[in-house]
Amino acid sequence: MNELNQSPTYLWVGRILSGLVIAFLLFDAGGKLAKIDPVLKSMEELGLPVASATTIGVLLLVITVLYAIPQTAALGALLLTGYLGGAVAIHVRVDNPLWSHTLFPVYVGILLWAGLTLRNPKVKNLFWNF
Repeated sequence: MNELNQSPTYLWVGRILSGLVIAFLLFDAGGKLAKIDPVLKSMEELGLPVASATTIGVLLLVITVLYAIPQTAALGALLLTGYLGGAVAIHVRVDNPLWSHTLFPVYVGILLWAGLTLRNPKVKNLFWNF
């Protein structure tokens, strides 16, 4: 299939995966912006200053919106990959459990790129043709 003739199944699976990632990241950004106690406690445990919750929340919100807009989705995915890489580094630094905490941002990143690849034929063609 070419760029103009994309499978509707791929498109909808991509939209669903992207929607799940977007919902999770918006929930995460909202928790940081609302400064709810579990988020602030978690930030302290990870060694992050509580005062940075708003800054991190705004950055995550803006980047997630970029990912949600089809015209800027590739830029958003690239920036979110950097954000998620930082999350992995923080979890490694505090020696969190590997499979449940440290690699969780990697799982989100896989879903993020899978969703974008399935809903955007140009991105799909960068990796493979199917």
